[in-house]
Order: sequence, then structure tokens, then C-alpha cells
Amino acid sequence: MIYKAPTSIKNQGANNPVTVERVQRFKLLGITISHDMNWQTHIDAIITKASSRLYFLKILKKSGLNSHQLRHFDLSVTRPILEYCSAIWHHSLTKAQAESLEAIQRRALRIIDSSTVLMRSHLASPSLPLFTTTENT
Repeated sequence: MIYKAPTSIKNQGANNPVTVERVQRFKLLGITISHDMNWQTHIDAIITKASSRLYFLKILKKSGLNSHQLRHFDLSVTRPILEYCSAIWHHSLTKAQAESLEAIQRRALRIIDSSTVLMRSHLASPSLPLFTTTENT
């Protein structure tokens, strides 16, 4: 069980016990943790945030940046959102959750350059985590 302490705690001691509120989910250091350790809320937040960065990637492409500069933007702005603390949550992703994260990466690659040569080199990048999935789908 995950608990969240109320914001106003006064006189903590043996005579004054602290009331702890039970919550369904909370955010800790940028990771949304739910009471049942289901990562769907966190994955949804990641996808929303990364999708907004893809909009900026489209704007940069329309303004004339070359593929190398766009790839650099993707690796330094979008990819960290997808990979932040992935060592904590990636092992328990469902297949659908892993595919939704990979879909964001594929969208970024299509924006950068639709040539298969760039896609293959980008996907073979050692910084790309391999999201493993559980049997739950």
C-alpha cells in the first residue's frame, strides 16, 4: 500500500498520531506510481509529453533543419522523456504499453526522415532501451 501524508502535520509525537491518507496514485520524482503498480497512468503521461515534443520536431523540420539536427533534437529532447527511470518500470510493461512507446519513436523517425537507412541506424542506437513486456496484454 502506498500512503501520502497530509500537507499540514503538527506536533508529531506519541500522543499525537499522524493521519495518513490513502491515495490511488501519486507522482514521485517524475514517476506516477499507482496503488496497484500498474504503469498505465505513467505511460499515458509520457506519451502526452513526448507527443508535444514531436510537434516541435515538426516545426523544426518545416523551418529547414537537416536530418542530423532533427535527430540531435530527438535524442536530446524527446528520447529522455521516454527513457527517464525506465529501469524502474520497463520490466512490467504490457505488450500494448511497450508498443505505444515504440509508436512515439517511430513517429519521430518518420518526421526526421522517411528513408529506411536512417531508421535502421536510429533503431540500432545503443541508447535505445529494449522494453520487455509481461505476459499481460
